[in-house]
Amino acid sequence: MDRQELAGFLRSRRERISPADVGLPAGPRRRTPGLRREEVAQLAFISTEYYTRLEQARGPRPSREVLAGLARALRLPDAERDHLHHLAGAPPGPPAGPSREVRPSVLDLLRRLPHTAAIVLSATYEVIAWNELAAALLEDYSALSRQERNLVRRAFLAPPSRDRLLQDPLDAEAFARAAARRLRGAAARYPDDPEVATLVADLLSGSPEFARLWAAHDVRAEPTLRKTINHPLIGPITVNCDVLDITDRDQQVVIYTADPGSPAEEALRLLSVIGTQRMDVPG
Repeated sequence: MDRQELAGFLRSRRERISPADVGLPAGPRRRTPGLRREEVAQLAFISTEYYTRLEQARGPRPSREVLAGLARALRLPDAERDHLHHLAGAPPGPPAGPSREVRPSVLDLLRRLPHTAAIVLSATYEVIAWNELAAALLEDYSALSRQERNLVRRAFLAPPSRDRLLQDPLDAEAFARAAARRLRGAAARYPDDPEVATLVADLLSGSPEFARLWAAHDVRAEPTLRKTINHPLIGPITVNCDVLDITDRDQQVVIYTADPGSPAEEALRLLSVIGTQRMDVPG
């Protein structure tokens, strides 16, 4: 662990971030640029005293959990995150399981798409980020548990009526094939991850359809270009579906858009206004 270099690196990264970058008020009395130490500590979920000792080259070696919190708080890109680990004497190794940490730039992208519904999927089809329109169009994922946010678990183990994405039989069949193929690849990439093993075991024991697809050992990609979503208030909405791979995180950004001038475009505009609120009309 290089305490002096680590201290200088943390200080330089802290000073380059403005409060607005992380959703904090600027305040009237900031004598130095960037964030205060206590703000970084708060964002990283560590004590201010501990973070101060790190910046003063007096702190103990931080754990990997602390390093992950600091990288998130300081909005470090991948190369700087790896450098942080090396300075702390804990070189980054291969991930034991699928990453659930979404890059800040990807989160910013979701927020900058006000007329487009977008979600981020982990390697195991867990929805790990979404924007407001996706919550209105698909589901308010903030109200669900991690298990309920897993789309492959819901596709094979939950009643079909629960998932707006899978109410069209053709869409459901295509998703089932794609999900089984992607999950088989994830199981090969993360053979020691208990969550992946549990997910596969639950699907094999609970779904004959998944067991049949799993037995085919198929890993070929099969893109889905359009989906029909049966919204409970607006009705069927047919949207374009594009998938962007984030290879270094083993994640996917799924983007739902409508053709210009189509009824689906009008439906998305309406959803962007009403959000996730209910439109119950008193009798």
